Amino acid sequence: AITLAIVFQLLMFCSEARIHIFLWHYLCQISIISGIDLLMDNVYCAENKKVNHSCRDQSAPPAASGSTTSSNTGSISPSSIVGEELKLAAQLRRFTFNELKCATRNFRPESLLGEGGFGCVFKGWIEENGTAPMKPGTGLTVAVKTLNHDGLQGHKEWVAEVDFLGNLQHPHLVKLVGYCIEDDQRLLVYEFMPRGSLENHLFRRSFPLPWAIRMKIALGAAKGLAFLHEEAERPVIYRDFKTSNILLDAEYNAKLSDFGLAKDGPEGDKTHVSTRVMGTYGYAAPEYVMTGHLTSKSDVYSFGVVLLEMMSGRRSMDKNRPNGEHNLVEWARPYLGERRRFYRLVDPRLEGNFSIKGAQKTAQLAHACLSRDPKARPLMSQVVEVLKPLPNLKDMASSSYFFQSMRQERAASLGNPNGSQSMKAQSTFARNGVQPMRSLSYGP
Repeated sequence: AITLAIVFQLLMFCSEARIHIFLWHYLCQISIISGIDLLMDNVYCAENKKVNHSCRDQSAPPAASGSTTSSNTGSISPSSIVGEELKLAAQLRRFTFNELKCATRNFRPESLLGEGGFGCVFKGWIEENGTAPMKPGTGLTVAVKTLNHDGLQGHKEWVAEVDFLGNLQHPHLVKLVGYCIEDDQRLLVYEFMPRGSLENHLFRRSFPLPWAIRMKIALGAAKGLAFLHEEAERPVIYRDFKTSNILLDAEYNAKLSDFGLAKDGPEGDKTHVSTRVMGTYGYAAPEYVMTGHLTSKSDVYSFGVVLLEMMSGRRSMDKNRPNGEHNLVEWARPYLGERRRFYRLVDPRLEGNFSIKGAQKTAQLAHACLSRDPKARPLMSQVVEVLKPLPNLKDMASSSYFFQSMRQERAASLGNPNGSQSMKAQSTFARNGVQPMRSLSYGP
């Protein structure tokens, strides 16, 4: 008891966060803090000095995050963002850094949800209609995204995120709750998406995502893009459509997130927006990579890539696969246009639990979205109409003669008379042959 009293007094008077952390670990070691965890959080939150936090190594985010940009070094003057703050939507809540520090329990590692090129994302709790932090499990659950302290490019993406998501509201766009801009701190607060990203469900889980849910997610994501292109007050080109940016709520409703690379669409008689090439290898439209000319059809191409990923269970780029199969689109093209060969594209882990008609329609739609001629690609509103009936189709391949012949043909093409073992081997390879995403960033 005497030791506890002495250490607690030190905590109340020390101003350095490093001393706080040292004493916290000391208390853990002597096993006398089980009843004062919440009290310690309050001590952290009461400490007024701002501390820059990082998760793991923010200066070099892991490649698996699919980070999309490389940032320039430099500092941001608070006076430089006055004009940008005036663009913020009135409904957004403005948080202090200390409020978010407390809401995330001092940005603890166990609160970490993920990380990417922008920064780290932490789980937190705030009051339902305000900004005050709440105890874990109470109030409104949110995701708090921090900005890496690495210069102007990151700040520009922060501004773009606030500008677009702060003014756009749709059931298939993640909701931006509020923001924090205080000294050099830049944070964003979003609704919490309990099922995480589509990428995790497709490529990081041993249990395959059911076909009907894949189609539901594809439809929701398509509705989000259709809203941006055709229904928003000012057309928006998303520019970074990929599985890691599609988040899922508890009911597997898809919502688009991360608008750091989004651009306003062309206005008047302009046909495109000229911009530096940014995005993720394997998803970016070829004409955009070659010319820097950005249109809504660039997003349609990216949607086609994601649709292929959902259909096949393969990543857009995977260097661990055999030669000729590294690039998903190039591998899939010969099968997309042929009605009797589409089954080669279907994720073997589904083991026949997919709709034959749905898979055919999906392959045809992906083929149209991936057309080398941008003008031949459909509008996203047309994509939505094609996808609408697909989640409810019940013609499962596993119960059909077609599926049995499909398995035999697949086994024969692989030189293995045992079709089920062949499919199992492919399934294992799809899970383990994971290649981290590579990023695009050309020119100034």
